[in-house]
Amino acid sequence: MPWNTIRIFSWTTGILLLASSPAWSDKPLDYNRDVRPILSENCFYCHGPDAEHREADLRLDDPNSAKETAIVPGDAQASEFFARIVADEDMRMPPVESGKKLTKEQISTLKRWIEEGAAFEQHWAYVPPKPSPTPDVQQQDWPQSEIDYYLLNKMEAAGFSPAAPADKVTLLRRVTFDLTGLPPTWEEVQAFVADESPDAFEKVVDRLLASDRYGERMAAYWLDLVRFADTVGYHGDQDHSISPYRDYVLDAFNDNMPFDQFTREQLAGDLLPNSTIDQKIATGYNRLLQTTHEGGLQEKEYLAIYAADRVRNVSQVWMGATVGCAQCHSHKYDPYTITDFYSLAAFFADVDEAKHFKLGSNALPTRRPPEIKVLSKRERAERDQLQAELKQLPSEPTDEVKRLQQQIDALNASARLTMVTESIEPRTMRVLPRGNWLDDSGEIVTPAVPVFLGSIETENKRASRLDLANWLVDTKHGSGALTSRVFVNRLWYLFYGVGLSSSLGDFGGQGEPPVHPELLDHLAIDFYEHDWDVKRMVKQMVMTAAYQQSSQASAEAREQDPYNRLYTHQLRHRLSAEMIRDNALAVSGLLNLEYGGPSVKPYQPAGYYRNLNFPQRTYHADENDQQWRRGVYVHWQRQFVHPSLMAFDAPSREECTVQRPTSNTPLAALALLNDPTYIEAAREFATRILTQDANSDQTRLETAFELALSRRPDAAETQILIQILNDNRQVYREDTAAAAKLLAIGLKPTDNRVELAELAAWTQVARVIFNLDEFITRN
Repeated sequence: MPWNTIRIFSWTTGILLLASSPAWSDKPLDYNRDVRPILSENCFYCHGPDAEHREADLRLDDPNSAKETAIVPGDAQASEFFARIVADEDMRMPPVESGKKLTKEQISTLKRWIEEGAAFEQHWAYVPPKPSPTPDVQQQDWPQSEIDYYLLNKMEAAGFSPAAPADKVTLLRRVTFDLTGLPPTWEEVQAFVADESPDAFEKVVDRLLASDRYGERMAAYWLDLVRFADTVGYHGDQDHSISPYRDYVLDAFNDNMPFDQFTREQLAGDLLPNSTIDQKIATGYNRLLQTTHEGGLQEKEYLAIYAADRVRNVSQVWMGATVGCAQCHSHKYDPYTITDFYSLAAFFADVDEAKHFKLGSNALPTRRPPEIKVLSKRERAERDQLQAELKQLPSEPTDEVKRLQQQIDALNASARLTMVTESIEPRTMRVLPRGNWLDDSGEIVTPAVPVFLGSIETENKRASRLDLANWLVDTKHGSGALTSRVFVNRLWYLFYGVGLSSSLGDFGGQGEPPVHPELLDHLAIDFYEHDWDVKRMVKQMVMTAAYQQSSQASAEAREQDPYNRLYTHQLRHRLSAEMIRDNALAVSGLLNLEYGGPSVKPYQPAGYYRNLNFPQRTYHADENDQQWRRGVYVHWQRQFVHPSLMAFDAPSREECTVQRPTSNTPLAALALLNDPTYIEAAREFATRILTQDANSDQTRLETAFELALSRRPDAAETQILIQILNDNRQVYREDTAAAAKLLAIGLKPTDNRVELAELAAWTQVARVIFNLDEFITRN
């Protein structure tokens, strides 16, 4: 029923609700922070951007429509909008059958907003970042950087104080995990504790940023975003050739490639002038989506599926937007239309991806042309160096010439296939009504960005993927400033545990407004004004007093700010699946730090792939030290993610993952106890402990804690673990067969310097240490 035909007011209900609400603040409401989230959650679905499904011809996301029909600024009692939200059940909005219900506090906020003039604002995420003056603070001796002033200003306004600084060992473990995904060595701990110079921490940060391990850590997160996997997904889930793309990402982070260039090369490296091998490898990004090689597939159907997948990923990765929601109808909560959706898809209509329908097969790996055979950047550099050495040698030293030539030949033979993008004549792209690929009645569209965000100016008749990439990072004529805001928010999440907007993948109406909008804008501007320098931004974020705080929250902060949105302390959180595995391998001494290369296959339960039938396959774990490579290199089977990684919430990478969930289930503990990788790591850790210069259980236990936790055990821990050690000693001395069974798991032979029962007993102690919360937690 039209809003302007109903005048039912429930003043009694409204007054009671307001009487029970907290006292109103003297500070005016902020529309984006206080009002829009309420309207978006409860009203926009029926009274928002989607014209096709809009009710009563009312738009509550549009100030003109809202004020013409439902809202009288300054007068809640004369506003139909307020009357309906406090009406009896049969007339109340949102309707009872919607399952939504406004709280008393929300109704109070909306009434107050109307009384204050019902001011609307453009959604914060679509407004370019604005500079702001550095805020004033009272505690002048706390800030160590400009970032700290923004944070402390909000803390003080809310009546909070920062937490104490973290102790040096905790800080070193935190920053080492954050920047490399690995624990510090005991030697690194001792060196940092002993370094009393003012720049001791900065020296650590610079060392970590210069390490190859930094690129591996950052790549792991990027691969989640772009849904990198070694298999095609869907029911066949055959392997495909793409590992050189991962090496490209590793190198990009380690070489500190500017983020704008990183963007151009992935979306359109093939369209850059004189495109290099690395830029062609980068375009593997466009081929990372799931594909099918099923017999009898409908080519037209899957091209529509691929187009939609690509729009979802590009919009979420670079725009922090859920444009994918506009596939079947205009977006319910944001100004993205169905035409915007297919216009974005049209940018990729030139990607040659239909060949595999005819050439793809059940082979492992399947064929997904276009593919090229490549060496990685570092492999090519090594080959060039060898060739230069060969040229300098006289022909007489035949042995040396032969050796160099063999090395060159071996490198060339190791070249890998990788999927790349090649541009073809663009396919016709139509709007598909209701997303129906069989319906050709929709209008033909050409490449264009969402209308409300502007347009792309191009000399060509048709905009290209390169035009889109440039627009995404153009801070003057495109959405570059918005892209910068999305990316720095994700970096903040990596180092502070929660983004300045916790909605890492949705900066739209359903996302959370930033709790520190001025700081987020400051970081976004700083990022692009300093040439999209990722390492510089990372360093800024960790070189703050806020980052270096203890993770111990005060009772007041835990009660009043349970999610630490004021950043009054650091957040402790469980390590990612790959980091947990890498941590165990590192402290055991097993970790193989070889850089780059093909994906590797660690131990996996027998029969796990029994339902993979196109083709049927048996998993074969690597039988050499490739088994101990870092988690970023582990083979990623989309439909059957490695069980040990899945127990710690690794995603399938069928879609963009901006933030992994963190569960706490028995499966995680069982994986740490029983996965062969962890048992083998525990055995090698035990061997490492027993072969140290230690002559007592006490000193050996201290060594174990130093290696695993960067500290020594306390009295209670010592008592418990010594008891476990002695109990297991007795068991294994009486039952050597049990000891042999425990230690036989895995590939690496047992160190013959260590007595069997003793090694088995210490292996059990190592398994306990691996299961400590502290071992799998970043504090």
